[in-house]
Amino acid sequence: MQQPLEPMEIPPGCPAHGNVQMYGPSFGADPESHYAQLRHYGPSAPVDIAPDVQAELVTSYDAALYVLQNPASFVRDSRRWNALNEGRVPAGSPALPMMGYRPNALFSDGAAHARLRGAVTDSLATVNEHQLIRQTQQSANYLISQFSTDIRGQAELMAEYAQPLPLLVFSELFGCPPEIGDRVIAGISGIFEGTPGADEVLGGALTELIALKRRRPKDDLTTRLMEHPAQLSDEEVLHQLVTLLSGGTAPLAAAIGTSSALYLGEDWQVGLPVEDAVSQTLWNYAPIANYAAHYPTHDVELGDRVVRANDPVLISFAAANTDPKLTEHREQLSAKAHLAFGAGPHACPAKDPAFMITVTAVETLLNQLLDVEMRVPFKSLTWAPSPWSRTLVTLPIRFTPRAAPQGPKPAGTNAGQTSQQQTALSSPAAGPSRTGTGAAPQPKGGLFSRFLAWTRGE
Repeated sequence: MQQPLEPMEIPPGCPAHGNVQMYGPSFGADPESHYAQLRHYGPSAPVDIAPDVQAELVTSYDAALYVLQNPASFVRDSRRWNALNEGRVPAGSPALPMMGYRPNALFSDGAAHARLRGAVTDSLATVNEHQLIRQTQQSANYLISQFSTDIRGQAELMAEYAQPLPLLVFSELFGCPPEIGDRVIAGISGIFEGTPGADEVLGGALTELIALKRRRPKDDLTTRLMEHPAQLSDEEVLHQLVTLLSGGTAPLAAAIGTSSALYLGEDWQVGLPVEDAVSQTLWNYAPIANYAAHYPTHDVELGDRVVRANDPVLISFAAANTDPKLTEHREQLSAKAHLAFGAGPHACPAKDPAFMITVTAVETLLNQLLDVEMRVPFKSLTWAPSPWSRTLVTLPIRFTPRAAPQGPKPAGTNAGQTSQQQTALSSPAAGPSRTGTGAAPQPKGGLFSRFLAWTRGE
């Protein structure tokens, strides 16, 4: 194990003078230097994951696997959380939505976890691979159609493409009708943006969706969850849907954005496939950077440090993937040996669909906009200052604008797009309006309603 630095070797503000602060502009600008500081402690280190919220953060690849694959000693039920139970977590802390207990597979253990996860995993396994690719391509084509005719030949790829694309795909997978899909997207987008009342919007929309599927079941993910032999209650179905949304859409948006930026970046080797850009993203820019709170069932040793029972132990997937001890022989590892999707009993059940969606999204962008390029160097891009995710704030691109086609548009294609369908997205997750750039007035309805209308040629 690497020996800690002597006090005189550690500059002010480093971990020798208190927990490392894992949030804010300093962390967002240079998380790697924070991880380097933390490694001086050994395989784990004390951090502030939010103001006045302490946790032990695992930065070693081997230690991360040990925690993730040892459910007897490390459980996920956050109702054990010492500081929360003792009133030491500030009310309204940004850590609470991420670490607070919910009755879903993510925060369950043992038989309860096996039951909920089995329902989710089995339902996801029924998703047809070719259908998922078609849904992703169709969603991508729609979003590209909304900004590709902009006379400036410019777009902001995170807000106008990477963020809304997974929302459209999941709304289709869930079998949402237009109006419910609009509210699902508004609710989950609002939760990530901190919009007051977003929880209620999402909960109300999913409650209506579940009631609809009870009356009229169809071949979709919601119905499969409801009809699973585990016999989930409506409330349990709702919480698993929320988990799929929160665990799938934002990380997918991050992966799509970063993979696109890497592929278009100045250091990318021409001729390498998109899959390589996605793999590099998962290794070096893990979309879920620091998460997966575990609670030791007894006092445990991590290197030279002792973590008290029921104090949170978080996994730095980002630091573990870039562990210097790992990178020395990373070329000998499988391309899928990264921990971006976790490991052990709580590993992401949708890692293959997630990889497929990301690759398809980047490939569709490149195929539709043949001369697309970034307007700034990769190294100049700004990252969100969140401890939980590694995601770009913006991804400005330029391209040759398309001429606005005339005539009726066949359903499911980009040909003959009407003037109404050349407008920009106006939902919070869909980017800025393009008023004044030649776009027509915004059609009625939310993002999902407009997408479905576009697919029908309306």
